[in-house]
Amino acid sequence: MTRYLLIASRDPFEGGDVGEDCGLARDLAAHGDEVTVFLVQNGVLPARRGVRSSELEGLVASGARVAADELSLRERAIPSKSLRKGITAAPIDLALDALERGDRVLWL
Repeated sequence: MTRYLLIASRDPFEGGDVGEDCGLARDLAAHGDEVTVFLVQNGVLPARRGVRSSELEGLVASGARVAADELSLRERAIPSKSLRKGITAAPIDLALDALERGDRVLWL
């Protein structure tokens, strides 16, 4: 089993390739790999409860871990308690720890 950290910085409403990136994460998780998707910058915008995002719903349902960067949330005035079910707030240390462990890290 390979561990992956996929860093997503774009809002899915910005472009169509975000859906493809989420598809990659779902495929890796379905293959049995350990997948974490780390939402940063505008990637945290659809993580709010009540915002329709089939991409994030699919990621959570696939078994991939989905985390939103605490700083990005604060910069956009999104309280961590308003995140949709299955998404947690996490510090940037999440990415640093993955790099230190030797996980495969991809910036989407």
